[in-house]
Amino acid sequence: MAIIIQLDVMMAKRKIGLMELAEKINITPANLSILKNNKAKAIRLSTLDEICKALNCQPGDIIEYVEDIDGKQNEA
Repeated sequence: MAIIIQLDVMMAKRKIGLMELAEKINITPANLSILKNNKAKAIRLSTLDEICKALNCQPGDIIEYVEDIDGKQNEA
């Protein structure tokens, strides 16, 4: 199983940069970059809530579940 964070897609749609979003949701740009680049192992629901508020979107707009095929994770 792979859960893919597509934050960069929604940020592009909303025309908002990393620094601006980090400031709006009150997390460091480094931590937001980790989320944006799918390097995070977990995300707090409070952080997800703030991201959704700032980007005016639903969690499903930025999170995608991809099933394993033959025991290997799909890369999106």
